Order: sequence, then C-alpha cells, then structure tokens
Amino acid sequence: MLFYCFNFCVHRKFCCVIYLQVFNAKTAELLSHHQVEIQQKFPKEGWVEQDPKEILKSVHECVERTCEKLQQLNIDITNIKAIGVSNQRETTVVWDKTTGEPLYNAIVWLDLRTQSTVERLLKRIPGKNKFRTGLPLSTYFSAVKLRWLLDNVEEIRQAVDDGRAMFGTIDSWLIWSLTGGKNGGVHCTDVTNASRTMLFNIHSLEWDPELCQFFDIPMEILPKVRSSSEIYGLMKSGALTGVPISGCLGDQSAALVGQMCFQDGQAKNTYGTGCFLLCNTGQKSVFSEHGLLTTIAYKLGRDKPVCYALEGSVAIAGAVVRWLRDNLGIVKTSQEVEKLAAEVGTSYGCYFVPAFSGLYAPYWEPSARGIICGLTQFTNKNHIAFAALEAVCFQTREILDAINKDCGIPLNQLQVDGGMTNNKVLMQLQSDILCIPVVKPSMPETTALGAAMAAGAAEGVGIWSLNPGDLTAVTCERFEPQINPEESEYRYARWKKAVLKSMGWETSEAPSNGKPEINAGQVLLISQLA
Repeated sequence: MLFYCFNFCVHRKFCCVIYLQVFNAKTAELLSHHQVEIQQKFPKEGWVEQDPKEILKSVHECVERTCEKLQQLNIDITNIKAIGVSNQRETTVVWDKTTGEPLYNAIVWLDLRTQSTVERLLKRIPGKNKFRTGLPLSTYFSAVKLRWLLDNVEEIRQAVDDGRAMFGTIDSWLIWSLTGGKNGGVHCTDVTNASRTMLFNIHSLEWDPELCQFFDIPMEILPKVRSSSEIYGLMKSGALTGVPISGCLGDQSAALVGQMCFQDGQAKNTYGTGCFLLCNTGQKSVFSEHGLLTTIAYKLGRDKPVCYALEGSVAIAGAVVRWLRDNLGIVKTSQEVEKLAAEVGTSYGCYFVPAFSGLYAPYWEPSARGIICGLTQFTNKNHIAFAALEAVCFQTREILDAINKDCGIPLNQLQVDGGMTNNKVLMQLQSDILCIPVVKPSMPETTALGAAMAAGAAEGVGIWSLNPGDLTAVTCERFEPQINPEESEYRYARWKKAVLKSMGWETSEAPSNGKPEINAGQVLLISQLA
C-alpha cells in the first residue's frame, strides 16, 4: 500500500498563496497539489495583514479540491495517513476561543507598525547577559506584534481580561481550527515557530516567564509547545476526517528538512517573498557575532534532540520582482523580469537596494529604505531588472559571508529552493556572486516536502523514515560560477557602497534637535535580559 502526506503551506511568494501538496511516503514523489491565492491587505503604509478566516477557508478548499484530483487519478484518499503544516513563522493571530472568531487580522512578518514599540522597549533592555532567544529586538518577531495588538485593540484586551483570548502563529490557528476549534481544538505550536516569538527560551524549550513579563504578555494565552513531529490531534471535518495532524514546522525549518540538511554545516537558501539562509549547527546553539539569528532548526519527535541553526533573513527577494510588476509596471508578469535581465546581461553600473522594510540580516537597520543608484542616461528597464535580481544575490552573499565567519568553515556549495529558483538567470547570477556552485533540486518546493517528512515520521504514524540511508536521493540542477572572482568582488564592493547610502532614511519619531532620538541601527538581543 502507498502512503501519502498532506502539507498546508502558507507560503511567501510573489503573491500570498495557500498550497496543499500530496507526497508518496516511499518515494517522496509529488502526486497532486492545489493552491489558492489569498488577499494580502495594506491598510496603511508599512502595515501588512491577512484574514485568518480567509486562510482557513482556503485550506478547506485546497483539501477538497486535492482529494477530488486524487480520486480522478484513481488514488484512494483513505491511504492518506498523515498531515503536515508549514507556515509563516512570525505572522501573529489572536482569536476568541469561545466563538472561534479572529479578533483582528493576522499581522504579517513584514509589517512595520511596531517600530515605535520596538524603540520604546529598546530603552528598557538592561545590560548583557546570557542569550535566551537568539533574536534581535525587531519589528520582525511575534512578541512586539502581540504587544501592539494588546495596546491598540480594545476587543483583544477585553478578551484577555475575560480569559477568552488565544494567541498563536498561523500553525497554531490552523491546528486549533482543524482539530475542532471552539469544540475542543488543540492549542499548540512547535519549537521552530515558538522560537520566532521572542517569548521562548531556546535552551530550556519553554515559554520564558521573564520575557513574557518584559513584554507584559499573559502566559495563559500562549499555545503549548511541542516537537515538530508528533500527533497533535485529528482532523474533525471534511474529506480527511480522522487523519492525524502530525507534523509542524516553520517554513524555513521545513525547507531545511526537505533539503535533507541533517548534518552540521549543511545549509539551504529559500527564495520567496524574502530570502532565508539556514545553516544547521547540530545540537549546539551557535551565537553569531556577525548579525545572524540563532534559531531552532527542528525537533523531530518528543524524545528526539533539538537541533539549532544560524539564520540570515532578507526581507525583500521575490517581493522586488512583484514591485517591478505592480508598482513600476515595467513588466506584466514576473517571468518577464528574467527575460529583460537576460537581454542585457549586466546592470551597467546600476545598483538596487530593495530595503522597503528596512534591512534585515546582517545589518538589522530599520531606518534603511530602498534606493536605486548609479543611474545614467543609458540606463533602461532591462538594467533595472538585472539590478533587481542581482540585489537578491548580493543580499545572499552578505549572509553567506556572515555564516562562514561564524562557523569558521566556508560552504563549498549552496542548496537552494523556493519559487524564484525557476529563474535561471537568477541562479547563475547567484553562483557568480558567491563564487561557489548553486544546487537546485528538481522539485524546488522542498518546504512542503519537509513538513510531509515530519508528519510521516511521527510516532504513531511511522510511514516515513528519516534515517540517512533510507532517504530518497534527489536529482538536482547545478550552476557553476562563470565569471572570475575579481569581477565578483568588484561588483560586491559597489553593492556594499550602495547599501551604506540606503541607511538612516527613516525614524519613527520626528527629531526635536535635528538628530534622531534613538540610533535606529541599534540592535540589542532581547535574550540579554538579566
């Protein structure tokens, strides 16, 4: 009998999409899939929201449509043995456990409304101590989004006071809803998602009371933290009623598992709306001296050890392509950017720093804003398209340099995945700028595969072996450097010059004396609490 795993992927691509993919647990073959686009809301400049009910409705639609497709392929859906969830890690949801209704839209990871909250909290952080979360105090993570909701949404404050509020990232919302919701739904998350909240101690693997006190977050609204691979509950409705949900990984951890980066020093880079490079550091939590995050990679079973990763996060990757299409209108489809770039093969000295949401790793500079520099009368839309793709590669180079410095052993190749890897010009540029080979699996959406692997390997399911000798070999496409290192270094140096020019543009408060009230580039680790 063949076995299959579902995966609910709330992915960050050129648009916001719910994916559902079905895999053969013996061969890792993708059997069927369905996707539904959901609307992303921008109610104010810098604000990014999603409707949790629309996300849930789209998941149900994906389940039903995919099951119909399987039946058309003469595949018995009773052979579906496990469900895995992969999700945007930092996107924040609060809902009412008595009604099952969200109390506000989900605040997306890219959202910038909390900058003033961050600056206020930065003033309260005491001196250095041991690391607890591995994260900088930034608008990126869930705790400050939750703090904003508590400060600004009366309905949420009232629900907390009444004991009706539940908090979670998208995985918690989906698992709770799919396992019964207000009628006994399971309120949980996994260690990878919890580690992105700034409320979780990545060493004790528990919610940290002092961190919750610092942010003034009531611990009773937090989900129970579990491993990434265990049975959390059963589907309570729809075509898959009774099937266990047994895998849960934040999207970047899922991609690391899907790329089978189980050894210390193995790394992958996922190209979606943002760009996320993770390097497995094994059971040792390595703290970066070069602007990277320390995060939990996975814990594949209740009794399995936790593994850690160094992560470099880039806010804008695929989103820059969408910006060229939707905002500038120089292309009608995302695919046209590759064609424009290929026609010229150079930016002609034009450099694009897409710091639309500030700069993430390795700078953590919220005051930065996007710039295009080096323009001449000769510059045209082809050069700008090339510069946009090159910007994604330069940002990856900055992260890879930081990982090499922190780990001490340079990577000799980079494994890649995500929707943007279909762009061959981008992949060749990436190899040229890194001066190492870039390796792309034949199925680029390894995030879904990773969640399916975790679900299938769970105790009580046991249909997917994660032993290295049992893992299916994946065919890959390889891109080798085609320019000399000197040219690569010259272009990289020019890029870094452009990055410096992008900094210091914005502060959340108007200066009273011509100078910013707080150094917007200051980043302290919230894990430095005494």
